[in-house]
Amino acid sequence: MKLICAQNELTAHLSLVSRAVPSRPSHPVLANVLLRADEETQRVSLTGFDLSLGVQTSFSAQVESGGTLTLPAKLLSDIVSRLPDGEITLATEAGDMTATLTCAFGRYQVRGMGAEEYPELPTIDDGDVAYLPVESLIEGLRGSLFSTSADETKQVLTGVHLTVEYDSLEFAATDGHRLAVVQTVSAEPESGESSAPAVANGKKTTDTENARVEFDVTVPSKALRELERMLQVNQDTGAISKRYPRGVAVHFDQGQLTFEWANQRLTSRLLEGQYPNYRQLIPRQFSRQMTVERRLFVGALERIAVLADQKNSIVKLEMSNAQQELVLSVDAADVGSGRESVAAQISGEDLEIAFNVKYLLEGLKALNTNEIQMQFNTSTSPSIVTPLGGTKMTYLVMPVQIRS
Repeated sequence: MKLICAQNELTAHLSLVSRAVPSRPSHPVLANVLLRADEETQRVSLTGFDLSLGVQTSFSAQVESGGTLTLPAKLLSDIVSRLPDGEITLATEAGDMTATLTCAFGRYQVRGMGAEEYPELPTIDDGDVAYLPVESLIEGLRGSLFSTSADETKQVLTGVHLTVEYDSLEFAATDGHRLAVVQTVSAEPESGESSAPAVANGKKTTDTENARVEFDVTVPSKALRELERMLQVNQDTGAISKRYPRGVAVHFDQGQLTFEWANQRLTSRLLEGQYPNYRQLIPRQFSRQMTVERRLFVGALERIAVLADQKNSIVKLEMSNAQQELVLSVDAADVGSGRESVAAQISGEDLEIAFNVKYLLEGLKALNTNEIQMQFNTSTSPSIVTPLGGTKMTYLVMPVQIRS
């Protein structure tokens, strides 16, 4: 095998696939990346796989002779990332597992393993396929991933519940203390064709007017964080959308999900178990409401969090209808106290309520509008945060009981 490629391109693609390489592999070959050079297509593909999450990407290169090999992911990435800009030659001798990397200033050798030991990424040939808009995916992931649970004993809560319908996508995530739900809808089509998430059954049809298969799955947050990262590597998502107008292809069947776009592929197992009926947790009516400028609210919370973090991370909110202001306060025993006020539009009776400051901040930072609205009933019932304009997002956060 012999190929010539750009240092920065090899570095970028190694960075993508290395995230799927396990730190403690169950088999030595899984600590490697699979490198495949194709002389016919003049492309190089890289694969990382931990038996649950798999990432595969490819790029153009000058392939003089094709071949496959697995090389240590961390070592290869560390070497290539430190090489100077310019062309790199990667070559192996027939029957030898050692790859030689040559650049303008030096030469390195890395010992690999045969590709025959590397497990194949799962393929879904007979399952359903949906085409999801890139912008909608990024928007939904940004507004939901932060609310997933880190508690592995509640495994189904460590993922995002994705519901695909003919004309919308819904992302939901909860850790038992807060809930984020994001609904996104495709933009209007240019040619009069439907731009809704195109969902088709692989066996029957690819006509989006007739293919209205709906599905809902729970995908591990680790896989979706990598998906978000891969989609955002190229910040110009519009360019991806123009090149792939049908969006990101999502293939799915029982237990497995695969995302494919732009010569990149991410595969993940699905989480088993019934996801909570989160829609019934969201109150339909409220007796109190507050509208506040998001940046002012976030700034005050960040300052007062310095003291809150010293004790129990609890911040108290006092809303005054007469004064039309929100007062934030923290009383950290034996440490100190803090108090700030922010102008707000308040309707309903005055209210004192307390929250975990981290939960409030993470929810507010996931929004991108100038103003947000908070709705309340009592100091012990769930509160809802929604953006005014922009993303259709509902963020439910449970208050903390205030003790005198």
